[in-house]
Amino acid sequence: MRALIIDDERLARKELTNLLQEYQEIEIIGEAANAEEAQEKINSLKPDLLFLDIQMPGKTGFELLEDLEAVPEVVFTTAYDEYALKAFDFNALDYLLKPIEPSRLKETVQKLIAKEKKAKVEMMDEVDEKKLGPQDRVFVKDSDKCWFVKLENVRLFESDGNYIKIYFDNQKPMIHKSLNALDEKLDDRFFFRASRKHVINLTWVESIESWFNGGLMVVLRGGDKVEVSRRQAARFKEKMSL
Repeated sequence: MRALIIDDERLARKELTNLLQEYQEIEIIGEAANAEEAQEKINSLKPDLLFLDIQMPGKTGFELLEDLEAVPEVVFTTAYDEYALKAFDFNALDYLLKPIEPSRLKETVQKLIAKEKKAKVEMMDEVDEKKLGPQDRVFVKDSDKCWFVKLENVRLFESDGNYIKIYFDNQKPMIHKSLNALDEKLDDRFFFRASRKHVINLTWVESIESWFNGGLMVVLRGGDKVEVSRRQAARFKEKMSL
């Protein structure tokens, strides 16, 4: 984690730098003695973390944060405890009183490490969330009837109010789900949002015709016809071209 130390007292900056040498997870990439200097270094160095004093000549640490477009993780360091509540209004990770106790700094670093690990896990979960493709099977229930359908056999999804009609074989069951929610779960390499009302299986496309107002008419195997809206027509042409 790349950190910037911001404090108008040189000795305070040096002391914190020395304390942080124990933690290989934190790399000190720079120092600043006031808010103006800090803002320049934040914009150029893009730190992940600020160790930020509150009372400084000129702008305070709070005013510095208000001026930033993107705020890194913040740990306030100050000799005054009366700012603690306001500090957490800025979503600060921690609030350290000077002189900083090594044991208290250790708690802060542990919080930082835990938060970073959690963020990595959440990121991996998002990456690992599998989109549904042709080889996946889905359970479909409409009233008393149930199917376990392979998605390669589904040629079309059609929105009908608060329901979706699913076209496969000679069946058209309806499920209570929004087309937007379904579209987010489908692999866009195989399924295409043709319009507000339709998602088509690209492997079922048999022919494409020009249509009104710059749109397209797609004919699926079996004869179903689906209009591709003008907005989506350019994306569709790009996806279906070499």
